Amino acid sequence: MKIVLLGAPGSGKGTQAARITAEFGIPAISTGDMLRENMRKGTELGLKAKAFMDGGNLVPDDIILEMVGERLKQPDCANGFLFDGFPRTIPQAEALEKVAALDCALLLDVPDKFIEERMTGRRVCPKCGRTYHVTNIPPKVAGICDDCGTELAQRDDDRPETVRARLRVYHDQTEPLVDFYKGRGILKVVDGRQELDVAAAEISALLRSLK
Repeated sequence: MKIVLLGAPGSGKGTQAARITAEFGIPAISTGDMLRENMRKGTELGLKAKAFMDGGNLVPDDIILEMVGERLKQPDCANGFLFDGFPRTIPQAEALEKVAALDCALLLDVPDKFIEERMTGRRVCPKCGRTYHVTNIPPKVAGICDDCGTELAQRDDDRPETVRARLRVYHDQTEPLVDFYKGRGILKVVDGRQELDVAAAEISALLRSLK
């Protein structure tokens, strides 16, 4: 099963990606992890990437895609893979087609308003790491961690202005992939507003129907 997972920040991609990879026995491939691994090993591609990053520049697509090609040759990709966060642009998607024939582009569809409520309501305990939500998973005492009594905090990534900025970037740069994969006939859409277990069951049934 060869899958690209699409969706805005806060749509639940990370959670569903973990469930998909566990159920189908395929690796989740992160371009960030690939970059770090290549740099750690000092590979030719890693050294090229490091030169760009050290200069404060984005790593060019051709280097990323060469890393992707090498990664897909590894034994753990024999039965497929899942990309979460890649491709981000139409040129990347077109280049990916040259090295892998996808079975499915799975979109977790969640309206912006729902994402803003979901993300801006999150709170985290800076001491023990437990997470809450002001309406969905509130602590017993407002603003205080149930486990250790520490005052809860809001992460910078969950502040309203940051969430809206990330959504703008998604709509401008990555959302065009929805129409791209729809045109390829492999786009599948799941309502990401559902409870996690409900959405996971729908995703599982959908993917199994493609096998």
